[in-house]
Amino acid sequence: MQAIAFLLDAVASFFCTLFLLRFMMQAMRVSFAGQIGDFVVKLTSWAVKPLRSVIPGIGGYDWASLLAALGVQLALSVLFIALAGPSLNADPGSIALMVLWLAVRALLRLAVYILIGALILQAVLSWINPYSPLAAPAYQLTRPILDPIRRILPTISGIDLSPLVAILLLQVALMFL
Repeated sequence: MQAIAFLLDAVASFFCTLFLLRFMMQAMRVSFAGQIGDFVVKLTSWAVKPLRSVIPGIGGYDWASLLAALGVQLALSVLFIALAGPSLNADPGSIALMVLWLAVRALLRLAVYILIGALILQAVLSWINPYSPLAAPAYQLTRPILDPIRRILPTISGIDLSPLVAILLLQVALMFL
């Protein structure tokens, strides 16, 4: 039973990551023209395109992608709560709130992990291969986080410490989630 729960969690997390990445890339104006953008679009279009007919993009955001991520995470949370079923002695209203909170919390944590991964990727690529096809999307994804930090913290001897500060701040955010 543990192996099945692990596999379901892995598959759901993979698709939630893709849906969130699609939402974040669109929100932060990352180009979908490269390999990463093409990969994300091709693996998420099956769910996002039908949802777009019901949920339009409002305010320049792709709400269908975010709703798809929330739907997958809600389904996973319901499944895990159902597996723990007999041990829960609560009314259905509180269980529904618990499922919603677990799903939203998981999505927020996943978004923070995506940003941390993009920051690490950008930092490594800046030293190894700054012209990699992954460098531009990573830079575009992290620019809204790093620019305010760079205004406060200048480069020291040509070394940009803003990714380190951003990762530390994101780790603090994870502690509260």
